[in-house]
Amino acid sequence: MPRVSQDQLDARRHEILAAARACFARYGYEGATVRRLEQATGLSRGAIFHHFRDKDSLFLAVAEDDAVEMAATVAANGLVQVMRDLLAHAQDPDAAGWLGTQLEVARRLRTDPAFAKRWAQHSEAIDTATRERLQRQAGAGVLREDVPLDVLAHFLELAYDGLVKRLAMGGSADDFGPVLDLIEETVRRR
Repeated sequence: MPRVSQDQLDARRHEILAAARACFARYGYEGATVRRLEQATGLSRGAIFHHFRDKDSLFLAVAEDDAVEMAATVAANGLVQVMRDLLAHAQDPDAAGWLGTQLEVARRLRTDPAFAKRWAQHSEAIDTATRERLQRQAGAGVLREDVPLDVLAHFLELAYDGLVKRLAMGGSADDFGPVLDLIEETVRRR
């Protein structure tokens, strides 16, 4: 039997995650049955679950990948840039899958205590990246000084959550560029 390289395994895992992301976004966690995951990935359940212990582990892996990418973007460019990236790719099926995954994470955080416990470290990484970015911006004199950084962070997080919800529900991305400009102006020093 030919050996499979780590690169091939990583590529297969990436393909599974991308297809599963779209499946979870379209059908939700419960509706993304193993059969639908098989159809979405074009693989058997054995091939899928060779890479992931179960459906819950697969969903968590999708959400974790998204959280790592988001935290990196926030750390480098801020939460408003994450929102700008969402707008730029709003019609992209992969972005739509990402949006759906974000909504599913929010639902599971509310309804599944075990998931919420597992997810806490990823949520903390995004929060930490947001606050560290704001601290750097404040240190550079870019942010307004009359509002505490925690309030600015909460403001940005609410704006992000609202944008995700709007886009995931099929709302138009066409007129949000000026809204993001306003959000950015609101947190900047005047």
